Amino acid sequence: MLPFARRTRNAFLLVLLCCSPRLLAQETIDINADAPATPFPHFWEEMFGSGRAILVLRQSYLNDLKAVKQVTDFKYVRFHAILHDEVGVYNEDEHGNPVYNFAYVDQIYDNLLANGVRPVVEISFMPKKLAFNPDALHPFWYKQNVSPPKSMEKWDGLMTAFAKNLVDRYGIEEVSQWYFEVWNEPNIDFWGGVPQQRSYFELYDHTARDLKAVSTRLRVGGPATAAAQWVDAFLKHTDENHVPVDFVSTHGYADDTVENMFPDDSSVPPVPKDLPMEQRVCRAVAKVRGQMKAEGHAKMPLFWTEWNVPGHDQSRDTTYVGPALADTVRQCDGMVDMMSFWTFSDVFEEGGPGPRPFIGQFGLRAEFGINKPSYYGFTLLHQLGEQRIANASENAIVTKASDGSLRIAVWNLADPSPAAMAAAKSRTTTLKIAGVAPNAEVAIERVDKEHGNVLPAYATMGKPDYPTPAQVEELNRKTMLPAPEQRRLEGGRLTLTLEPNALVLVTVKGR
Repeated sequence: MLPFARRTRNAFLLVLLCCSPRLLAQETIDINADAPATPFPHFWEEMFGSGRAILVLRQSYLNDLKAVKQVTDFKYVRFHAILHDEVGVYNEDEHGNPVYNFAYVDQIYDNLLANGVRPVVEISFMPKKLAFNPDALHPFWYKQNVSPPKSMEKWDGLMTAFAKNLVDRYGIEEVSQWYFEVWNEPNIDFWGGVPQQRSYFELYDHTARDLKAVSTRLRVGGPATAAAQWVDAFLKHTDENHVPVDFVSTHGYADDTVENMFPDDSSVPPVPKDLPMEQRVCRAVAKVRGQMKAEGHAKMPLFWTEWNVPGHDQSRDTTYVGPALADTVRQCDGMVDMMSFWTFSDVFEEGGPGPRPFIGQFGLRAEFGINKPSYYGFTLLHQLGEQRIANASENAIVTKASDGSLRIAVWNLADPSPAAMAAAKSRTTTLKIAGVAPNAEVAIERVDKEHGNVLPAYATMGKPDYPTPAQVEELNRKTMLPAPEQRRLEGGRLTLTLEPNALVLVTVKGR
């Protein structure tokens, strides 16, 4: 979904993605393979967002799901509108009695489970026959209804029937491993209740209790807000009213404004008004973690169920995503349980069907199933190890894998706007590695202008609006990552040259 900041566009968007010390021409990174390591769960690739529920019945969606699953092994997917009228869940007979139909719901979840992915069930939006205001339609292309229910009793009945259907079909052992998230971004125009916060809390209370009445093992949470808002008020409300909460979820994008992400900033030191975009998401994660601790929920799971890198100048189609992702992983490690990149696929219709590939959409695969550079950026980071070794660099993540190897991600993050890229510098990075053989074998993989970058090949092809299957196959074949470059350390050192927005994965063979 469009991030909050896009709906409140900051005129200084390009200025805030300022140059940083990361653009220095050279850097030496000291690494000790024998240094203490800490657990490094792959929180950035456990969950992905996607277009709305009905798209799961489309083959192009499933093709992209399978392709991204192959390189990330993600476990959960989250999407909007499981209750949309196009799914056919709710109707009423001539006497106003509810009529339920879960045929499409079951097919949607069948398709996910058949591909090794479980749902984070976002309970949204309002069926027209159940809406207090049937005309409360959001401007997205698929016109979801954002009204509260006309009857909480009928809403309770729907939630109960919905949960019972899932437990009956899949069994409680399976469904207890899912997550149920109540609504989407109720603090902005995706919720029409008045007053906004109090009416959402009422919806949450009913929904959480309805689900728990079916089984206490069902996991429910919220508030699923835009720009990391309402979390402290949500936890206060649920504690005071003894409402079940199993996890906190909220959203924050790199191009959300500082004013929206930190409206009542009381942190020490305070968040600067010109905080660079590349730091906003994890600073917001830290804010929310602080609020959870203050409310007595320090150990409760935190799911960042929507985020993405800044999207100006169609940067989400470029090599910029890989370094921006890696830098976010570096900053957010240890503060969040799952981060859901929005989205895994450009099979996505909030603004209508995409008119052509590469229009700056959110996904890892463009229309027609073309792998973007971000797809390969995730591919590299998936190979990082399960233990992290601390290091002082802002441009690297150092890990140990179960096979004894070191897996090191190194990047050169740069503002992707054309003017900034024209002035950006390549960097020479030297890895100085102790605790391994001074001539240890090294494998190097990279995503940069020449590796994993489909845009030049697409331009050479003439930028077809509707590439044929043969053209898509050609593009993916030409841009797939080659076999790793094989080198050796020289006196325990490895020197790399990284162009702007290059991401490199270095594997140092185990001792």
